[in-house]
Amino acid sequence: MGAEYYWPPPMWFFPMIFPIFGFAVMLMVVYLIFGRGFRPPWRDYRDDKQSDGAVEILKKRYAKGELTKEEFDQMKKDLLA
Repeated sequence: MGAEYYWPPPMWFFPMIFPIFGFAVMLMVVYLIFGRGFRPPWRDYRDDKQSDGAVEILKKRYAKGELTKEEFDQMKKDLLA
């Protein structure tokens, strides 16, 4: 009578593993969809691009001779800080 209702010891482990496995799969799907880890998708990333544009403007001004090397280095340092 007892043998037909007996679960081997590792069988209690599976009902606990499947929810953990499902949560891990869900996290991977979220990571793959957003592609940047878990950074919020509603954040505006244009600020990063604008700082690159500012550095390009500085490079052009330096190339034209409007800025000295010291001014260029200081302004670049200020922009990238």
